[in-house]
Amino acid sequence: MLKVERLTKTYPTAGGDLTVLHEVSFDLAVGESLAILGPSGSGKTTLLGLCAGLDQPSAGTVVVAGEAIQTMDEDQRARVRNDHVGFVFQNFQLIPTLTALENVLVPLELRGEGGAGAEERARELLGRVGLSDRFDHYPVQLSGGEQQRVALARAFVNEPKILFCDEPTGNLDGDTANKVEELIFGLNRERQTTLVMVTHDLELAQKCGRVLKLRRGDVVEE
Repeated sequence: MLKVERLTKTYPTAGGDLTVLHEVSFDLAVGESLAILGPSGSGKTTLLGLCAGLDQPSAGTVVVAGEAIQTMDEDQRARVRNDHVGFVFQNFQLIPTLTALENVLVPLELRGEGGAGAEERARELLGRVGLSDRFDHYPVQLSGGEQQRVALARAFVNEPKILFCDEPTGNLDGDTANKVEELIFGLNRERQTTLVMVTHDLELAQKCGRVLKLRRGDVVEE
C-alpha cells in the first residue's frame, strides 16, 4: 500500500541547503500500522506530508496504492489523495465558512458522491466521534478538540485505503482521545486500512504494529 525508497527533502537557506529528511526507506502492506516517533524537528510531519502527496521530495520515491506520486503534478496527486488517502492534520484544516456536517461532506462531494446517502454517512461519523449535537456548528463555534473530531470524521468519510494522522489525539481530553483511538484502530482492523501516525504518545505508538524513529531526518530505529 505504501513504499518509500531513499526519500530525501532539502530546503535552500541563506546558509546552504538544509536537509530535513535523509534517504528514509520503508514499506507497508495493506492493513499494517506504523507509528512515526521522534523529537521536534526530526522530520516526522515532513515525512507524513511527502507520503500523502502534500509535498514533493527532493529525491527518492513514494508509491501509494501502486501509484508513484513523486513525479506527479498537484492535480494528479490530488486525484490520488481523493481516491486512496485520508489525512488528519494537527491544525485541523477545516473550512471556516462550512458547518461541521458540510466539512465532513467535502471529500464525498469532490468525488461526485453527494446526496442523502452521503449526508447519512457524514452524520453517522460525526455521531461516532461524539458530535451528534454539533452538525450545524461552524469551526469558530467549536473547541479545539471538537474541531479535531470533525477533521477525523472528514478523513474517514471516503473510506480511505490509507490513513495518515498527525498527532490525532494531541488536542483531546482523555475520554475523547480514547474514543478517537478506538475509531482509528477500528478502521484499521475492520476495513484493513493502512495506518501511518505521527505521535509523541508512546502508549499510542505501541498500539501500532511497527514503530519508525527519526532523529534529525534519519531513521535511527524501526
